[in-house]
Amino acid sequence: MSSLLSGLNPEQLEAVTLPHQSALVLAGAGSGKTRVLTTRIAHLIQSGQVSPHGILAVTFTNKAAKEMLIRISAMLPINTRGMWVGTFHGLCNRMLRAHHQDAGLPQAFQILDSADQLAIIKRILKSLGADDEKFPPRQVQWFINNAKDEGLRASQVEVYDDFARKMTEFYTVYEQQCNKEGVVDFAELLLRSYELLIRNEILREHYCARFSHILVDEFQDTSRLQYKWLKLLAGDRAAVFVVGDDDQSIYAFRGANTGNMKDFERDFRITKIIKLEQNYRSHGNILDAANTLIRNNSGRLGKNLWTSEGHGELLRVYNAPTDFDEAAFIVDEVKSLRAEGVALTQMALLYRSNAQSRVLEHALFNAALAYRVYGGMRFFERQEIKHALAYLRLIANPDNDNALLRVINFPLRGIGARSLEQLQDEAKRQGGGLWAAMQQNCGGGATLIQDSGVKESLGRSKGSDKPKKGMESFVALIEALRQGCEGLTLPEVVEHMLEHSGLLAHYRAEREGADRLENLNELINAATSFVHEAEDDSLTAFLAHASLEAGEHQAGSGQDALQLMTVHSSKGLEFHTVFLSGLEESLFPHENSRNEAGGLEEERRLMYVALTRARRRLYLSFAQSRMLHGQTRYNVPSRFLQEIPDNLLKWLQPVQKAGYRSQAAETRNRESNVAIREPAFGMQDHSTSVRDTEAAQWRVGQNVTHAKFGAGVIVSCESQGADARVQVKFSHAGTKWLSLQYAKLVPA
Repeated sequence: MSSLLSGLNPEQLEAVTLPHQSALVLAGAGSGKTRVLTTRIAHLIQSGQVSPHGILAVTFTNKAAKEMLIRISAMLPINTRGMWVGTFHGLCNRMLRAHHQDAGLPQAFQILDSADQLAIIKRILKSLGADDEKFPPRQVQWFINNAKDEGLRASQVEVYDDFARKMTEFYTVYEQQCNKEGVVDFAELLLRSYELLIRNEILREHYCARFSHILVDEFQDTSRLQYKWLKLLAGDRAAVFVVGDDDQSIYAFRGANTGNMKDFERDFRITKIIKLEQNYRSHGNILDAANTLIRNNSGRLGKNLWTSEGHGELLRVYNAPTDFDEAAFIVDEVKSLRAEGVALTQMALLYRSNAQSRVLEHALFNAALAYRVYGGMRFFERQEIKHALAYLRLIANPDNDNALLRVINFPLRGIGARSLEQLQDEAKRQGGGLWAAMQQNCGGGATLIQDSGVKESLGRSKGSDKPKKGMESFVALIEALRQGCEGLTLPEVVEHMLEHSGLLAHYRAEREGADRLENLNELINAATSFVHEAEDDSLTAFLAHASLEAGEHQAGSGQDALQLMTVHSSKGLEFHTVFLSGLEESLFPHENSRNEAGGLEEERRLMYVALTRARRRLYLSFAQSRMLHGQTRYNVPSRFLQEIPDNLLKWLQPVQKAGYRSQAAETRNRESNVAIREPAFGMQDHSTSVRDTEAAQWRVGQNVTHAKFGAGVIVSCESQGADARVQVKFSHAGTKWLSLQYAKLVPA
């Protein structure tokens, strides 16, 4: 057996060594699907069945694509740089760049990220006089992207009522504006690439002949249009090898269509599904819990994860009185695990909603435990970076209206809203873009540069370091930047732009601009890295890279830190220990799931993903009361806990278990997700009367002392029981609201 194939289990070996035929591999969590995909590619090349250029491999993240190429390079002595391995958006961008004329795009077309797309939509709605309340910009954005995901242009959208007619009108104007500016959004990349293949038979035949093997990762997350694009490229000859897990389909809100897996079976005449069921990640009890839970979903392709590593520990369940108690419990367990030698970075705190993180973060901060919120503000989404990219986009293509509007008055150069409205009206009358209208009004940028000299062309007056004002200076500035960047390398272009655009000077003058300056300097480093990795010194390519990378998390380096994230963000990751908090009805499953077709089953798949992130230890917790959106809510435990067998659970408060079961069952029978306003979990809160007595001793005007804030006086009291709190005006710390349950005030 080849060294490539050594160590594969029988099912993995079968998948890797399949002859030239289409196949569906049902790969469970932790079953080694990435290894199967990369080994399949390496085996095809090594055995001479296909050249590296005859393979098309599609992943869902740039990180996964990069990892795949690294693994292939380690297996085979080949240069992988020219291989077609990447995301749907990345590969479509590559195809459109190569055939931009056939696609009806300018050579230097630019990609809009989600925020840029929303900005264009807002401008369009304003120009059309649309009511923002009746037609929210984000809803219009969703309508457009959803139509594109279905493969529909504005002229193809079916209109049933006046509302749909107006949305279609906005879509039409949006298409016209994007075509005028030479920009495309994410959905457009795929749709235009699909249309290119549909329309151009010669081009389609070229790619069908080239790619004899097509491999797709995370197939359960493909949209309808992505599936149709793959079918076009496959034609009648290509062997399509897809790997997916219908139990981990959790992105319906992004257009993912689990039906694609069954359609693939039919369309490509799949006679046998290869199931990868041996799990190399988790212990048996965790897998048994996940298997039992997911069986409650209907229409599954069906698989049963197993492991040879033994049953391991039982799943620990904690019933907390409040969300503060839940957080305190998690902190204590984290400390204990760290003392046992488990690194913080190998522990993850998962939650269904971002709103849950505040209490957890507060508890971790107070306990001096380092943590990192996975998927926080991304580099390319930071304000200062967006400004810098806008200037770069104008250097590449000054007809980009969206980029122009972002920086035309940043840093401030005295261009007000009225002036912008007049400029937009003028552009509309001329039938062109804002840049052309500005040039017309200012007499032409080239003339300005010749007349005023280099110093003035950079937006500064003779004999002065103060920026010139008005649109004239902006036109001169952009023209000078474009001329000044000619012949420079990409990092030099970025550096030149930062220095002469005024961005660095602006943030140097800010009192708290140090972090922003560091980020801007990091942009130069990003450009340098891009040139090195992509071997491409093109500004257009770098801007496309920035747009494609925006929204994709880039893991930071540094100290050992606990990982906090939503369950959605955790997909594809694994940890020694996982804490899954907030397992309550209306929270997980989310209350919105009741109003959506298949919503509860999607929530159950999300729970399945959460369970299978844990390798060795798994904590499940819920709170009797939780503060969400400024209100205390009393919810019953999640039905998902009920669906896990008793013999797999270790209740850390066994006395409460029976009450929980009866309450959860009652709630399910009622099919109610409303907040419960009486003590839940089958037990009387005996401490309430005690707390009420304690609260009664505090009154407005009373002098008190706090261990941290010092002496103060109570100025307000509210609520009772566990929710009782007082407002105290301290001599030195100001006025603060304090929970009586935790504040430990002392009468002065």
